[in-house]
Amino acid sequence: MEYLLDVHTHTIASGHAYNSMMEMAKAGFDKGLKLLGITEHAPMMPGSCGNLYFHNLKVVPRTLCGIEVMLGVELNILDYDGHVDLDLPSMRQLDLKIASLHGVCIRPGTKEENTRAVLAAIHNPMIDIIGHPDDGLYPLDYKPIVEAAKETGTLLEVNNNSLNPRGSRKHTRGNLITMLELCREYKQPVVMNSDAHVFADVARRDFSEKLIEELNFPEELIVNRSVDVFKDYINKKKQFE
Repeated sequence: MEYLLDVHTHTIASGHAYNSMMEMAKAGFDKGLKLLGITEHAPMMPGSCGNLYFHNLKVVPRTLCGIEVMLGVELNILDYDGHVDLDLPSMRQLDLKIASLHGVCIRPGTKEENTRAVLAAIHNPMIDIIGHPDDGLYPLDYKPIVEAAKETGTLLEVNNNSLNPRGSRKHTRGNLITMLELCREYKQPVVMNSDAHVFADVARRDFSEKLIEELNFPEELIVNRSVDVFKDYINKKKQFE
């Protein structure tokens, strides 16, 4: 399958990434992508940018270095009720909103607490994608999560960084297998992202693609095959904002 988009990446604005927008866009263009999503960490991530940064992204062109870009945010889920750390006016300025659990922003809870947090984010009409829902530091009940994603039109992410042996997330392979098998059962689409924090990792999918192939996961449930398919999926959820 040809992978045409990567919509979870970070620039120096996130505080712990290493390249500019232009450098990330050029890397995406050089690797044959048709669409790159730049999703900076939201304000509660130490060192990241504030509300004004996201509110002002409207001034940035949506074509850089010959590639279409979508500019957005990786929100931090802050509590077990699924609250996130960006104000509504700023979120409405953005092309794309991912919500994720990060250890610096929320302590790991019980499986029930963690699942409740993610379900609340899924039911938030502003949120398009649940980022790296695979980290064993936050045990999840994947069946209600997949069911809710199907109901609300929220994409679930297969995150290449999560499967990198050098990464800090725990038990990601087994968790992704559980999630993907449920996605197959419920015909719930996924998006495969790099979570790149440096230009060299843009469009990287060596670990995630190997797992997808091993599971023989259906191509029709991977939105990266088509920019139009991805945008259609995102736009359906925007109708409920």
